[in-house]
Amino acid sequence: MIREFLLPLIRSFTPFNLNMFTDITFRSAFAALTTLLICFIFGGSIIVFLKKLKIGQSIREDGPATHLVKTGTPTMGGILIILSVVSAMLLWGDLQSKMIWITVGAFLAFGTIGFVDDYLKVTKSNSAGLRAWVKLACQMAVALTVVLILYFTGDENTTALYIPFFKNPVIDMGWVWIPFAVLLVVGESNAVNISDGLDGLLSGLLIIVFLTLAALTYITGRADFSEYLGIPYIPQAGELTVFCLAAAGACVGFLWFNAHPAEVFMGDVGSLSLGGVIGVISLIIKKEILIFIIGGVFILEIASVIIQVASYKLRKKRVFKMAPLHHHYELIGWPETKTVIRFWILGGLFAIIALSTLKIQ
Repeated sequence: MIREFLLPLIRSFTPFNLNMFTDITFRSAFAALTTLLICFIFGGSIIVFLKKLKIGQSIREDGPATHLVKTGTPTMGGILIILSVVSAMLLWGDLQSKMIWITVGAFLAFGTIGFVDDYLKVTKSNSAGLRAWVKLACQMAVALTVVLILYFTGDENTTALYIPFFKNPVIDMGWVWIPFAVLLVVGESNAVNISDGLDGLLSGLLIIVFLTLAALTYITGRADFSEYLGIPYIPQAGELTVFCLAAAGACVGFLWFNAHPAEVFMGDVGSLSLGGVIGVISLIIKKEILIFIIGGVFILEIASVIIQVASYKLRKKRVFKMAPLHHHYELIGWPETKTVIRFWILGGLFAIIALSTLKIQ
């Protein structure tokens, strides 16, 4: 929006360089700064507002006993992230870009599902929220809508499957790409959601993931860089760099209040929206497989839940003391802050590994 509004004025009345407002790197940096400042300025007020509404977190009864002291901590803090990111995109994003509208639309749609889930948890004073099948059906409906838009408006590269270390696509999936892409987006959304369980854990991991995606969207949207690195060139993908850095800035601002001891929790409104949009971005820039490495910690978290459930149903035995994985390490004696920092380190290693594959192709 700021491009369309200010560019004519700058061109006519000021000596400023027009490239500032057209350059992706400039707009991305200021989008991150915008979300960061919005979180800093309004974060405290939103926490007070949530407390007045008595929107407090209900702690699962079978969780670690040390978490019971967190009962009543304001939740739904992800609203702050959504508001700041959308505001930044209106200011610094190219609103003529189809990619921006698809990404922001998916972001808001998943956020709405999370909002309803959080609202039901708060009003019913339990940790159940939406029924599992309803929540999953809504996620799949949103994912299918996004995937169909990409499928019918994309080119021949849309359904191509790229694998790290291979320069060319290994297969054209055709229509099979549709269910594959839907499952990826829904799975990523739920994997991120499951990873939200310790103060600052998810915020820190998301900062790492969005910074990595920012680098990937930038080089994917540049024909020269993508050709040099042997990755598919996706027109308009570079514009998603603005979104990724805006999201990273919002997560940094949110972490200010979410660090241990947390003053506010993200809630499903934040985790579902951010997880879903990560999946959507990976589809757009053709990093469907690489996203499993970038979000490696998320994969480990959801895998621990699957293994735990399967093991108990088949053998009546548990593999972990508790799932998701971060609770297991808490119960074997790791302090919460140590668990969080070590998972951040692991997330950083996964990001480095993912970026290193670009030079190996």
